[in-house]
Amino acid sequence: MARIAGVVIPAEKQVHIALTYIYGIGRKYSRDILAAANVEPTTRVKDLTEAEEQRIREIIDQGYTVEGDSQRLVANNIKRLRDIGAYRGLRHKAGLPTRGQRTRTNARTRKGRAVAVGGAQPKAASKT
Repeated sequence: MARIAGVVIPAEKQVHIALTYIYGIGRKYSRDILAAANVEPTTRVKDLTEAEEQRIREIIDQGYTVEGDSQRLVANNIKRLRDIGAYRGLRHKAGLPTRGQRTRTNARTRKGRAVAVGGAQPKAASKT
């Protein structure tokens, strides 16, 4: 059970996939980190030696902004856009897509669950 950058990464996965569980590290950065640490990307996390784990930790600490720092940076950028009243900030504020996607259909991830507008379903005639 390896702990890197405050995240417990899964022991059964290959290292290049397991590193992507850390916020701010995707597949490309994962491969770059492993190349710099001289670690085979296909080895399982449980098979890493303590020295290899330590090299990976040091590389991430020195050269990458991950986890809390990265999340704080993104949150500050969004807050700045909202505060200055930029168009993208207004879209963030309204919970709508910010990069020009259509919203008439297919914006469910940002807008949330669809709410029906208008009257209720017509009631069935009841027998009297």
